[in-house]
Amino acid sequence: MNKWRTKHIIVSLIGIAACKISFAGCFPFIPAYFAAAYLENGGRIFLTVCMLFGMAFMLPVSIMAKYVMAILVTMIVVRLSELVSKGCYTWMAALAAGGATAVLSAGGELLQAGNKQELLSSAMEGLFVFAGTMVISRIIHSFLEFSWKGSRKQDSVEGQQERLLNYARSFQSLSDVFGRMNTQQQMMSREEMGIMRREIAGKLCVSCDQCSLCWEQQDSPMHQCLMELLASLKEAGMANRDLELKMQEYCPYTQEMVTEAVRVFDQIRLNEAWYNRLVENREVIADQLDAMAYIMEDCAKKEKDISYERKSRLGDLKYRAKERGVRVKDATLWEKEDGRWRLAVEASAVNGCIATRELSKAVSAALGRKMMPGKDEKSLIGRTENCFSYEEEPKYQGIYGVARLVQDGAAVSGDNFSFLEPQNGRLILCLSDGMGSGSVACKESETVIELIEKFVEAGFDIDTSVRVMNSAMVMKGRDDLFSTVDISEINLYDGDCRIYKIGASATFIKRKDEVECLQSTSLPVGVTYQLDMEKTKKQLEGGDFLVMVSDGVLEYLHVPHPEEKMQEIIESIETNNATVMAKRILERVLLFTGGQVPDDMTVLAAAIWER
Repeated sequence: MNKWRTKHIIVSLIGIAACKISFAGCFPFIPAYFAAAYLENGGRIFLTVCMLFGMAFMLPVSIMAKYVMAILVTMIVVRLSELVSKGCYTWMAALAAGGATAVLSAGGELLQAGNKQELLSSAMEGLFVFAGTMVISRIIHSFLEFSWKGSRKQDSVEGQQERLLNYARSFQSLSDVFGRMNTQQQMMSREEMGIMRREIAGKLCVSCDQCSLCWEQQDSPMHQCLMELLASLKEAGMANRDLELKMQEYCPYTQEMVTEAVRVFDQIRLNEAWYNRLVENREVIADQLDAMAYIMEDCAKKEKDISYERKSRLGDLKYRAKERGVRVKDATLWEKEDGRWRLAVEASAVNGCIATRELSKAVSAALGRKMMPGKDEKSLIGRTENCFSYEEEPKYQGIYGVARLVQDGAAVSGDNFSFLEPQNGRLILCLSDGMGSGSVACKESETVIELIEKFVEAGFDIDTSVRVMNSAMVMKGRDDLFSTVDISEINLYDGDCRIYKIGASATFIKRKDEVECLQSTSLPVGVTYQLDMEKTKKQLEGGDFLVMVSDGVLEYLHVPHPEEKMQEIIESIETNNATVMAKRILERVLLFTGGQVPDDMTVLAAAIWER
């Protein structure tokens, strides 16, 4: 703040020197410099005093009166504009200064019976004042806003990015360590069967008189009988009756040996189950570490700070914002991997409150790209400094709607859904169908949707979000409680649509001349940590509809090919409203069920339109 005031004092003192500059007997720099400096809205009283002081000592009284009147007119125009619209455009102040100077000069010449050449000279002086104000205003603004902080800030950002990359490498290395440890144990290997044989024989045969006869010779019948016993336990989980009768011919303790073999076998099987469960948990942890490494690497590399390279555009932004009565203290411009820009600014209103759309106009004009404020940004800019973010405006806008019915007799639906609109120009539709119906199925699918929402909001991509969510559901450890996942991600910048399906029903795309069906055969989430996710990429155009349905919608159409029937239903519906599309689909489905709702039914519909 002290540096800012010092610069304004310097600008005001330069105004004294401007009073000395003459051109063809005129002093056009006086009104031009004053108008340009007065627009900066800082130290105005001191600026006026300096300019009056300079004119009093350097100009004759007759000439001084003309320029004092021009300055007065400029002050009045600027102040009135600020009272009406909270800001004043440079061209308006320049027009006031130039027009007042030309009129006053022409009036003086007319009083002195001047000729046409002198009147033309007055007009030229006014034009010179107008052009000088426009040029000097840019110079003064650049001087006031100039700072050396840009390069240091860039170094700081690069240092943070490097630290994030180092963290990402550490998590990735830790994930690799867990991955190398994850080797599934094969039950009843040759070594384990040898250990089991020795354990059983050592416990039961050590006190038997026939021990040496049974085990000293490798080709004794008991060797073969015991190995066959263990093999039958491995295959059927119980001893073969014929094998027991055969063993009784050689061993008087056959029943005890079978019982002991079953006990040892069950113990090893339990140990193996716990070991494999540990392996699965290691796989889950490795996936989660991979996800952490991904999000850190994504944060470090996804956006590049280009503020220093585009400092001229940011300077122009501050200048244009100032014309609209907004003071931009700091601005940071980021370039994403896809080449699109994101802007973050700290701004405050000079006088009162100003609509955020005024700053939006300045941002778009300065950057040369159509920019829009973030979804949750404030609608007004006050005198207190606040941070505002801007994204490039997408080519398409998305509209969406839902229609749902609860199974007859059930209190709640087992289907849950979500519409997400992150800040990166995406529209994400999520639908999850919990196995069964009622509150248990609802809770299960609700958990799936909530986890996906949290991960997407945290910055994870869909693939990573679903994998981490699935690992969490696997670790939850409840049997027979699974949910389908159906996700459609639409890029509103180019219409690219990615569809992710895990045990979900078909998705339909309605185009101008056809309805396309996308089916899935994968398992629901939570069944196994090795996720089976089907991914499809499609291109959407303006006016295309995307329709997602739960299992209950297709299952009770009672036709041999329900997907084909649904294609016919969607194709027959004529509407531009996504909600109407979803409701009419359910109405047609109820015609096939006789008005009954035998299962939870949910239809999500979305359409994109060019802005």
